[in-house]
Amino acid sequence: MISRNDPCWCGSGKKWKKCHHPFHAPEGFERQKEKYFKTYEIVLKTPEQIEGIRYACQLAATILKKVCAKAQAGVTTNALNTYAMELHTEAGARPAPLGYGSPPFPKAICTSLNEVICHGIPNDTPLVEGDILNIDVTCILNGYYGDCSAMVMIGTVSEEKEHVVNVSYECLMRAIAILKPGILISEIGRVIEDYASAEGCSVVSQFVAHGVGLEFHEAPQIPHCYNNLQIPLTPGMTFTIEPMINAGVRSGIIDPKDHWTARTTDGKPSAQWEHTVLITDEGYEILTLPKL
Repeated sequence: MISRNDPCWCGSGKKWKKCHHPFHAPEGFERQKEKYFKTYEIVLKTPEQIEGIRYACQLAATILKKVCAKAQAGVTTNALNTYAMELHTEAGARPAPLGYGSPPFPKAICTSLNEVICHGIPNDTPLVEGDILNIDVTCILNGYYGDCSAMVMIGTVSEEKEHVVNVSYECLMRAIAILKPGILISEIGRVIEDYASAEGCSVVSQFVAHGVGLEFHEAPQIPHCYNNLQIPLTPGMTFTIEPMINAGVRSGIIDPKDHWTARTTDGKPSAQWEHTVLITDEGYEILTLPKL
């Protein structure tokens, strides 16, 4: 069987992956870019755009790491928000969530505590021993977007909370591990739901991951549950994977007052981790790794 790195059968002298590989037809990047936008409304990024997105993602990851380190018992999520805002300003960046949507999101970061699935709004409630907290940071740097989130466990947490935090992280990393050109988007959700279900957890289906880089939210949507999206990954795609995993049922309800905060319907804990990834010729690159 011909390997991706073997000489192409056509005699061009190129590697098969660069020539007549089924997902790398000899049509060139511009033709593939036009095809993906016309067919799926997906914008494949140029090398110059990827470089800008990479810097934005590194900044988002660095801010996230610093804010997570500040999340301790007695600290309010509003204090974390203020610190994140300062870090954005110092870097010459803007927080994408601030003022986003309708009604406008009122803070620079999302802080989702315990049973909150996503889009938690920072407030003056202090963190306490036993809390789990998702911190979600999206930066706009020089017009490019980087998006990531992580969980923090405050002191000693319950076995149930620790389990859902660990399952969510494992779901993210298992999904990333399969990424390469030709893989269908549906495979991401299959890997996540297979693992989460085996661990006694559920996968939130009412929120999805998404393309990102030139805009906050781009095509394609990336469901984390079983789905039938038959879109093959191709080099130049940039998108998030951010599995929201619940200890109980998968359903959530959005707060009728703030119209943002989504909580589990059974009050059981939820956890989420997120990276922005790039599909490359060889496989993938995790863009949201902090600068050393």
